[in-house]
Amino acid sequence: MTAHAQAQPAQLPPVVALVGATGTGKSDLAIAVAKSLAERGVTAEIVNADAMQLYRGMDIGTAKLAEAERQGIPHHLLDVWDVSREASVADYQSLARAAIREVQSRGSVPLLVGGSGLYVSSVLYEFEFPGTDPSVRARLEARAESEGVPALLDELAAKDPLAAAAIDPQNTRRVIRALEVIEITGKPFGAGLDAEHRPWQDHTLVFGLHRERDELVTALDERVRAMWDRGFVDEVRSLIPQGIESGVTASRAIGYQQILEYLAGEMSEEDAIESTQSLTRRYARRQVSWFRRDQRTQWLTSGDTSAPDQVGKAILGALS
Repeated sequence: MTAHAQAQPAQLPPVVALVGATGTGKSDLAIAVAKSLAERGVTAEIVNADAMQLYRGMDIGTAKLAEAERQGIPHHLLDVWDVSREASVADYQSLARAAIREVQSRGSVPLLVGGSGLYVSSVLYEFEFPGTDPSVRARLEARAESEGVPALLDELAAKDPLAAAAIDPQNTRRVIRALEVIEITGKPFGAGLDAEHRPWQDHTLVFGLHRERDELVTALDERVRAMWDRGFVDEVRSLIPQGIESGVTASRAIGYQQILEYLAGEMSEEDAIESTQSLTRRYARRQVSWFRRDQRTQWLTSGDTSAPDQVGKAILGALS
């Protein structure tokens, strides 16, 4: 046996996903789990699964951990895209799986952390991305113009309730894409992300963080105000020269779109804050609906001090 072969782990460490709605404490839990494992001689690295944290400069509005807050734990897939770039789940899937394989090759445990359900599912489960049909897309885009997006949303809800629940109704591009896939494949867009499908890797653990709705709503509203106090408006203003206004994805991110409209004189600052709060609450509801459908998820209570130890013990069990 070669020295290289001897250096390889007998079994790859499991892929561990930490999911849940925004504001439940996923990032803090991931750090705590990594530190808990380190005390037991096991290394862990964090792989970002928050779509907006992929963008450079989008920090305050995405609750991205600052370098010091990462406490020396390696983080992957933060700040990899320019704000002018359009997000692609297929591209993310490729990047995330490559990062996970790299982490596993070192014998470390990859912690996939985030609340972007589509992104998480695309990594954890065998999901192939259907191609596109320009004629179908053009026809759907024309319908969105003539009939209005609500008509397309109603159609999507009838044909694919799962996709309709998961997709931001303000994201016209994603709504059109879902209907396009349904027409091309004859199958629901959400079928490819069904949690009953075979996992990408056999050894996969999924943990979800739950927080009572009333408590979460209050915390989210307060967090939006705190983001404003921390300089959220200045952050968005600084991204304008970098092309955020032309970025199909970044410009529509919750909070960023509202501040861009405020800076353009299209709404008051207070309206921008209240709109961001409302959209954040709605987004959290969609996240809960998405993650609750996965029967493999082991649910933990947000803020439970025993949660890191629970996750750590499950990981050590999978490693033994």
